[in-house]
Amino acid sequence: MSTLCVPPLNLRRSPHEVAPDLIGAELYLDGVGGVIVEVEAYDYTDPAAHGFGNRRTARNASMFLGGGHVYVYRSYGIHWCVNVVCSEEDVAGAVLIRALEPRRGIELMAERRGLSDQRLLCSGPGRLCQALGITRAQDGLLIDRPPFELLERNGPVDVARGPRIGITKAVEQPWRYGLRGSRFLSRPI
Repeated sequence: MSTLCVPPLNLRRSPHEVAPDLIGAELYLDGVGGVIVEVEAYDYTDPAAHGFGNRRTARNASMFLGGGHVYVYRSYGIHWCVNVVCSEEDVAGAVLIRALEPRRGIELMAERRGLSDQRLLCSGPGRLCQALGITRAQDGLLIDRPPFELLERNGPVDVARGPRIGITKAVEQPWRYGLRGSRFLSRPI
């Protein structure tokens, strides 16, 4: 029997506290997924965040549901991206899941992605969502309830930290976290 992250992993904290704690945890949707190896933190004071200024819109409404919910959005109208909502209710904050090391459901991931290279299955937020089958349909769901499963990491991990990627604002902030040495990162940190 596995231990779910909520609780004991407290997701009602700043995304900057939660983000490094998610490295090494495991994320699954309907049993398909793996180890979280790369994330980025976004809070309401961040001009690159969808909840900047704590402004609620139809698109970002899930960011205001409180820690433990899922926020899914389309990036550039092409790829789905999944975030773990952090902070208290009515305060926008989230951690973008950028990459996983595939562990379960690898054949299904490969079929969904149309490739067999395990390193490329979930190395990037759009690839990850395609491989796991994450769409807007999961937006607002709880990360600790089916169809999701979030498992705590089993011990200490070596977390690297660096600037976020794929954004144009606040790019200098060191709010990207990754599992040091992982070959499954979207880009080296």
